Amino acid sequence: MRKRPIAVLFRLNEQEHRRLKEQVELSGYSTEQYIRSLIAGAEMKPRPPGELAEILRQLSGIGNNINQIAKAANTYGRIRQEDMEYIIQMQSKIWRLVKRL
Repeated sequence: MRKRPIAVLFRLNEQEHRRLKEQVELSGYSTEQYIRSLIAGAEMKPRPPGELAEILRQLSGIGNNINQIAKAANTYGRIRQEDMEYIIQMQSKIWRLVKRL
């Protein structure tokens, strides 16, 4: 037996149908998933850009490097100039990545 045995048929005009298709496309869901989410009260947002996973991977790597530098600074009580320059460069890179979103 199906998990969802009830089928619902409703009619839309052209404008409503076009709008529904646009919203479904932006969400990345199927039409059924999109409508179920709306019924459940979910706030529907556009799906993140495809490059988001790569940006998050890069941010994670940058964060790890900065943490290693911070650990060394705490251990030795100082930080090398080149490490400071690296952190500044990575901060700039983070801002560029975030602005692309």
